[in-house]
Amino acid sequence: MKIEDKKVVSFHYTLTSDGGETLDSSRERGEPMVYLHGADNIIPGLEKALAGREAGDTFQVAVPPEEAYGERREANVQRLTLKKLGLKPAQLKPGMILNLQTSQGPAQVTVLKVGRFNVDVDANHPLSGANLNFDVEIIDVRDATDEEAEHDHAHGPGGHAHD
Repeated sequence: MKIEDKKVVSFHYTLTSDGGETLDSSRERGEPMVYLHGADNIIPGLEKALAGREAGDTFQVAVPPEEAYGERREANVQRLTLKKLGLKPAQLKPGMILNLQTSQGPAQVTVLKVGRFNVDVDANHPLSGANLNFDVEIIDVRDATDEEAEHDHAHGPGGHAHD
């Protein structure tokens, strides 16, 4: 069965940087990634590379930033006042991830620097601006259930509970 829209795909991957550093691997976690093809559940460049393939296929693909998490934008690095956030400097450390409510909705930011009154944060995705290199093995391809197609994502064994 070929990968196309409304198919649920299970695949293992290892993601590496251009320098060969392993950034993520489903193999290390022991569970394949599962997604509904055509529902924008994974980065566009990887979904494009999976289209038309079938269970048992293995391949490598390099996904440029514009087909992954986009280019880094310096405008996404900002200084915020701790008072406005309701936080104290002792609560924050560089590298921490904060979930903030913005006028555009929720946003995750990475703490870069903590001062007495301000905190510098980066709202860019940690992999923005990076070429992503995937080593992929397709494990399974199946038809989506009506519920999965309606919900626009794959459900695990035994279904999926929604809040």
